[in-house]
Amino acid sequence: MSAQEERAKEQLREIAQDLEAIRYRLVGVHATLPPALEEVVAPLEIEEAMAASTHIRSVIEILLEDKIEPAIRDLREVSALPGSP
Repeated sequence: MSAQEERAKEQLREIAQDLEAIRYRLVGVHATLPPALEEVVAPLEIEEAMAASTHIRSVIEILLEDKIEPAIRDLREVSALPGSP
């Protein structure tokens, strides 16, 4: 394997680690969103807050499932491939 290929693989592993850190941050944000908003009194405020919270949760879930986790998996797989002869 050439030195260039080795360096590229190392960079891919580092990028996967960066994405893993972003994944944990997104999971943390997701966990902080309230599942219910009992503390809000006005019905319209509850509806608006729940809609916003639901939308944020949905965006995070889609990013994690469709983008971040597959990218991490692909980067780890390609960085583990044997080099050219």
